[in-house]
Amino acid sequence: MFENLTERLQTVFKKLAGKGRLSEQDVDAALREVRMALLEADVNFRVVKELVTRVRERAIGADVMRSLTPAQMVIKIVNEELVTTLGQPRRLDLSGPAPHVIMLAGLQGSGKTTTAAKLALKLRQSGQRPLMVAADTRRPAAITQLEVLGEQLDVAVHSEGDKVAPPHICANAVARARKGGYGVVLLDTGGRLHIDDAMMHELEEIVRQVSPSEVLLVVDAMTGQDAVRVAEEFHSRVALTGLILTKVDGDARGGAALSIRAVTGVPIVYLGIGEKMGALEPFQPDRLASRILGMGDILTLIERAEAAFDEEQALKMEQKLRTATFDLEDFMEQLQQLKQMGPLQQVLEMVPGLSSIKGQLSEDMTEQQMKRTEAIIRSMTPEERRNPRIISGSRKRRIARGSGTSVSEINQLLNQFRQMQRLMKQLSSGRLPGLLGRLRL
Repeated sequence: MFENLTERLQTVFKKLAGKGRLSEQDVDAALREVRMALLEADVNFRVVKELVTRVRERAIGADVMRSLTPAQMVIKIVNEELVTTLGQPRRLDLSGPAPHVIMLAGLQGSGKTTTAAKLALKLRQSGQRPLMVAADTRRPAAITQLEVLGEQLDVAVHSEGDKVAPPHICANAVARARKGGYGVVLLDTGGRLHIDDAMMHELEEIVRQVSPSEVLLVVDAMTGQDAVRVAEEFHSRVALTGLILTKVDGDARGGAALSIRAVTGVPIVYLGIGEKMGALEPFQPDRLASRILGMGDILTLIERAEAAFDEEQALKMEQKLRTATFDLEDFMEQLQQLKQMGPLQQVLEMVPGLSSIKGQLSEDMTEQQMKRTEAIIRSMTPEERRNPRIISGSRKRRIARGSGTSVSEINQLLNQFRQMQRLMKQLSSGRLPGLLGRLRL
């Protein structure tokens, strides 16, 4: 989401890095470009002004001017002030007696129903027993969608059709949760394409009847500054306790994420980073700031890897790598698990120093390449996957026909795999450090 902003900021920092010492004029020139980069990213102008003012006050201080690495000091200051702007991380308040009622509000199309299912999955994984409530009676398809998602996730859904008033549905659901021993009630409320008084009155009535412990606004990050206006209006009517930004993985300019907390005072709780049910991340301002500045996010990368890779399988894979017995079946298994970590571009964005490479790869290109590779391996027999050396010309033609690819693509994959195997053998024999030493000489 922050590709353009990240590129602009990195350009500014590279210019600063070329100067041994910074003058006040150098700082002002750099901050002018930072200001323009933030405004182009659709960040609220008041937020930009306050942020740049705070950075300037610190950047022209004696510690920076006398520093041996002034550019790094400026980056550190910008990072810290971005974290301040994004606000402190906040978690859901599930203290007190159950059931805990969480109301999801937002405009139509913001992703409320999908987010309700994602949140239910996350709560269940943390040991809670959630009950989802289909209270969006204006859009019957939303009721069906929630029921389907509930069945897929094995999460209970309370539904009374589209003829009962939403406040009554919610009240009945809370009563059911109390009797049935559900720990959390997730209310998927109705939305429209615009804010109107009838919708807001309905939400106010739901709040009055069930007294939710959390009122979370689901906001589409793609809407830019409109997201800030929407959040302000909802907050004035139903006292929001938190925000969930959806479609953060899209091509939005990022201004909503940087503005919404500062303008409304309402903390961001979660970020929706994809369409899959597991694509909901707790909001971590320090990690997001690092990604904006192109510094990576290794902690989130580790967490995703831990969630995607089975520990027992990882130990087996480590043993295969050590003994250089890694084959194409193992390679396909690794591809499957890598896909669970999210789009390759997102993964690259989190690796320090690789965010610039991400921009050179289109999402379609990387996803298509992975699909082609998977199709090629699936078109092989189990024997061919375990022993690629037996793949002759006639076998390659058969695999190409089965995978919808060409013989040259089969050759390319096999060559890459042989190179990987050689590298594994060098690693397992301990010869790689010596080889690298000779290369450096």
